[in-house]
Amino acid sequence: MQPSEDLCERLADDMNGAFPELVLAHQDLVFGVALRVVRDAATAEDVAQDAFVRAYRALKRYSADRIRELRLRPWLARIALNAARNEVRSRRAHDDIDAAAETLPAPGDGPSHIAEQSDERRMWARLLAGLPDRYRLPVALRYVDDLSYAELAEALGRPLGTVKSDVHRGVALLRAAYDAEQRALGAQEAV
Repeated sequence: MQPSEDLCERLADDMNGAFPELVLAHQDLVFGVALRVVRDAATAEDVAQDAFVRAYRALKRYSADRIRELRLRPWLARIALNAARNEVRSRRAHDDIDAAAETLPAPGDGPSHIAEQSDERRMWARLLAGLPDRYRLPVALRYVDDLSYAELAEALGRPLGTVKSDVHRGVALLRAAYDAEQRALGAQEAV
């Protein structure tokens, strides 16, 4: 039995007892989806909390059999996506996602290495944020949150072929943006 199937089993048997485990296991995914849509870390935290409240309420209404059959990652990603889209519609938030790009340094990393990693994360977060909406979320869900193409299609409510195409085009746009930035940096250094 896979970990998500095991968690679904525990949720079906004791939803209140197992729900905190669901939150811990999937909080990064839910927050990441929210962040890529609302583009503000504080707002994304609120959206993630709202998404988990919605998930809890839905699970309370579901039968045990339905809970056992859930595919948690795409189901939660879809809830987070809908909650984030609702937030954008109501607030029209358009802030940068740089704050979410920061992670804790690995033990033993020197200051210059940490600074380089931080700069690189910010660069990729900026390039990802610059993608058109149609491609930004599929690319991030695929390569940052590691959803499979089938999970992506389910979460985004799009056909599998469309999702694959969107990811492919988004990655191509990211690659082109990265190449352009590297050429610009090279030109600046040559001066």
